[in-house]
Amino acid sequence: MNRRDLILQELGLLPKWVRREAAVSIRGDVATILEETASHDAEAFEPPVFEAGRDQRAPVAAEIAARAVDSDRAAQIARFDWTQLQNAVTGCTACALHATRKQTVFGVGAEQADWLFIGEGPGAEEDARGEPFVGQAGKLLDNMLAAIGLKRGHDVYIANIVKCRPPGNRQPEPVEATQCEPYLARQIQLLQPKLVIALGRTAAANLLRNDASIGSLRGRLHSLQGIPLIVTYHPAYLLRTLGDKAKAWEDLCFARETMQRLKGAQTAQS
Repeated sequence: MNRRDLILQELGLLPKWVRREAAVSIRGDVATILEETASHDAEAFEPPVFEAGRDQRAPVAAEIAARAVDSDRAAQIARFDWTQLQNAVTGCTACALHATRKQTVFGVGAEQADWLFIGEGPGAEEDARGEPFVGQAGKLLDNMLAAIGLKRGHDVYIANIVKCRPPGNRQPEPVEATQCEPYLARQIQLLQPKLVIALGRTAAANLLRNDASIGSLRGRLHSLQGIPLIVTYHPAYLLRTLGDKAKAWEDLCFARETMQRLKGAQTAQS
């Protein structure tokens, strides 16, 4: 058994399989996104505009109110460097989550990382330690990274949609996600990653403004302000639903293939 299969066995991902038609679709999607990003000028990068996942039953007035962001505040955050941004997050009181947090969870990793993984929000252990994905879900994420040759802190950055723990580990409310949008947008602008991985439905809904299911979003490339984005399952979900680990492995392989193509295209242009 080779090294990769040993890793897969450790993750509980064997046996692995990839449908032929899915592979064909993936190759086509990669070619399309490479064409779209080939002309992307990093100097002209615009901060992504995020939108919280919507509850179709919510009144329109409440939805509009939840998404109201002070434009002056957002413009100020868009000019911050890393230190200013982290200080602003540490002292943030823009939504009710600040009242129940132990500390903010800014993000962790290389500040020039090619890979950006975005989850939903901090859990209890993350709230206590101030770092994303440090509990059991974090251990699984580290194993997932290792399976494709990555390591936390090395060309990888990890963040969340919201910087404070929602009570009881519930999903972030639209107003909470909206108030954190400028922080995440500035992180992405400073990072300028080559590839974004949305971990779970909440992250995907906020980043893509799309309430579709994970199943319908997986296996193809999306675009976040010109940056390729791939959707996969949240590690916490995989801990509860072992049967979907094989699908997560497919997503990781797709992500690795996409990154290789992106770097190959960049080399060809230089």
